[in-house]
Amino acid sequence: MRHSPVPLGTFPTPLEPAPRLAAALGLGAEDLWIKRDDLTGPGGGGNKIRKLEWTVGAALAEGADTLVTTGAPQSNHARLTAAAAARLGLDAVLVLRGAPGISRSGNLALDGLFGARLAWAGDVDRAGLDVAAAEVCARLRARGARPALIPFGGSGVLGARGYVRCGEELDEQVPQLRTVVVALGSGGTMAGLVAALGAGAVLGVDVGALADPAAAVAEFAAPLTTEKVTAEGLRVRRDQVGAGYATLTGPVAQALRLAARTEGLVLDPIYTGRALAGLQAAVRDGEVRPGEKTVFVHTGGLPGLFGHPDAVAFAEERAVAFEE
Repeated sequence: MRHSPVPLGTFPTPLEPAPRLAAALGLGAEDLWIKRDDLTGPGGGGNKIRKLEWTVGAALAEGADTLVTTGAPQSNHARLTAAAAARLGLDAVLVLRGAPGISRSGNLALDGLFGARLAWAGDVDRAGLDVAAAEVCARLRARGARPALIPFGGSGVLGARGYVRCGEELDEQVPQLRTVVVALGSGGTMAGLVAALGAGAVLGVDVGALADPAAAVAEFAAPLTTEKVTAEGLRVRRDQVGAGYATLTGPVAQALRLAARTEGLVLDPIYTGRALAGLQAAVRDGEVRPGEKTVFVHTGGLPGLFGHPDAVAFAEERAVAFEE
């Protein structure tokens, strides 16, 4: 079936200069630009909207009345799936790892506000989460509903098409672009950028969501380009994961503060914070150099900051009392 995207976001997203952040990183004042994909539109914005235009478009073409997807409790993708469902008059069921009661803040608060129903899968791995989602879909069908299962993170060949479009926008917005830096989670965002701009132009910073994220990127990108894409040929940094996906590391905490105090830019502790920490390390290592055009893709995730106790505590502790 030939699929068409359903309009959900506002594009192209802005491209903004970041001279003070560039100087703090050791780059030239005109070297660094921010692609504001946190401003994509509904539900608090973020990169998942580009993917959902395609995956939800396919669901609608197949007659779905309910969107089902999976993720961690603070999943940005789950939040935006719920927002997309609300905008289109569909039901949403989010199948999440863990159990209820741990937190009601951040993305979970918005999930409820958008009207999504939550199905808690317990302490399961990715395979167990997929099984739980399949069971939810079966129960919905038994009740007469028409569910569509949206992939984990919205990532796949279809969802990655949304980031082919983003790569095309960047090609027009930034002549002589050398490096695009982006958080690497489920793989679809980086895959679309690689398909549009080439593997050598995209630096993905692993956040720890998958055991082998480069393999996922190669799998999703290969059908979207005539160039050969292999996991080994991708630019991937895996030095910012720390103790795991949900943890706040020292370099990421410092990256959050740096972006906020140089550009008034708010990042999140899981994705964009790691991406900026990875960019900082890449400049230090000489992988990203002064005099070259570099774009940092801000993929959103702000609501998740408020659902991360360590990140909130770090931010609150940075406040300094005024003294007479």
